[in-house]
Amino acid sequence: MGNRGGFFLASDTPRMNTKELGRTGVLLPEIGIGTLAYTGGKDTLRRGLVELGMPFIDTAEIYGTEAVVGEAIAGIRDQVFVATKVAADHFERKEVHRAADRSLALLKTDRIDLYQLHWPNPVVPVEETIGAMEELVDAGKVRFIGVSNFDTPLLKRSLSATRKHPIVSNQVSYSIVDRNIETELLPFCESRGLTVIAYSPLGRQFQAVLDRDPERVLSRVASMVDKTAAQVALNWSVSRRNVVAIVKTDSATRMAENCAASGWRLTSEQMVMLDRIRFARKNAAALQLRRAAGRVLRALRLRS
Repeated sequence: MGNRGGFFLASDTPRMNTKELGRTGVLLPEIGIGTLAYTGGKDTLRRGLVELGMPFIDTAEIYGTEAVVGEAIAGIRDQVFVATKVAADHFERKEVHRAADRSLALLKTDRIDLYQLHWPNPVVPVEETIGAMEELVDAGKVRFIGVSNFDTPLLKRSLSATRKHPIVSNQVSYSIVDRNIETELLPFCESRGLTVIAYSPLGRQFQAVLDRDPERVLSRVASMVDKTAAQVALNWSVSRRNVVAIVKTDSATRMAENCAASGWRLTSEQMVMLDRIRFARKNAAALQLRRAAGRVLRALRLRS
């Protein structure tokens, strides 16, 4: 086994491009494994982590998949970068600590590599939550702090709340048909050295991506590079220098397909072709209205 800046790969695993996590010096494979609604069992995860060269896995307290991730990493913990998330209704200081301990127990590990705040919580001051996350780093239970689904204003506030340990990442929805972050959030993260972890890089369902591609651009580019349409879309999602992606599948075959979406790059001409695919980029007013509505609904739920 060989150490490659914070995680380990066997010398005979497929070639996977790597990117630095924030400014930590730790390298991650640019495509990792997501586990939202995962039902494929530990063996498929383990194959992706070990055999296919994807030793980066993401889960969350609310996913209900931390236990199967714990089974998949048993005996290979030091070879895998493990990320999980604390639920928004556990953002008070004591609850953050309790949630971390529960996650550690389910994962059967003594540390979480990347612990993320899952969604904004308008009730609990982010300064309190960030303080609790830093305490977990001090205690050796967490290596790095991240956030998820944070817009630019809240991310700025969160960065200002840190005292000893930086926020290194923001996990958000990003794909060839969902490019909302490109207007403001993605450039901001890049300017501050933050890694963007793209979830749903193939859309909620890949058919929805294909439905936005009536000219069959994905298929045409796929023929040029001798890859599948899904591999082209996934490679596109990690084309930015500070973006990595996590993708979920229950299938060992699809897991191998996802892994082979790295190790090569689309040309600038092919990227221009892919820009013809219809994508969602809501205007700022619509985004602000949606975020405000979401905050109100979450506040009501948390108070109930």
